Amino acid sequence: MSRIGNKPIVIPNGASVELVENTIVVKGPKGQLSFEVPSCVNVEIKDNNVTFTRESDVKEHRSLHGTTRAIVNNMVVGVTEGFEKILEIEGTGYRAQLQGKKLVVNAGYSHPVELVIPEGLTVTVPNPTEIHVVGCDKELVGQFAAEVRIIRKPEPYKGKGIHYRGEYIRRKEGKTAK
Repeated sequence: MSRIGNKPIVIPNGASVELVENTIVVKGPKGQLSFEVPSCVNVEIKDNNVTFTRESDVKEHRSLHGTTRAIVNNMVVGVTEGFEKILEIEGTGYRAQLQGKKLVVNAGYSHPVELVIPEGLTVTVPNPTEIHVVGCDKELVGQFAAEVRIIRKPEPYKGKGIHYRGEYIRRKEGKTAK
C-alpha cells in the first residue's frame, strides 16, 4: 500500500479544491492551479479533506497513486503559502539584475545571459549576488531556479558560480608545486 497516497489532504482555510470532470482545480490567496488526474486514481472531496484511491494494485497504478497525492498536496501548499528558492552568486564580477521581465546574469562569459521570467513567478534581486524566485507552482519555481543555476554551476576549487542557499559544494584541493 502507498503510505503517501493513503494520507488525506486537509484543505486549509482560504483554499478551495474542486473536481471538474477529471481535473482538480485548487484556488487560494496566492493563485489558482489545475492538474489532470490519471484515470486509474479516484479522488473524493469530503469534509475539508481530499482522499485518493486507486483501481488496482498494478505497479503503474500504485506509483501514480502516491504521485498524484503529492502533486495535489504541493498545489494546496503553493496557493496558500507559496514556494521560494534563493540562489547565491559567488565570484568576482558575477552579478544579477532585473531589466523589466528579464533576469540578466553576468557570470564570467563575454556576454550577459538573459532569461525571460515565466508568467506566475516573481523574481527579485535584493542585492547583485542574490536571486529570489517566488511562486505558487512548485514545479515552475524549481525549473526556473535550475535554469538560472545552470548558467554557471559552482566549481569545486574556488566555489565560484551560482548555487542554492544552503547547498553543500564539495571542495577539492588544487595542484601543489613540488
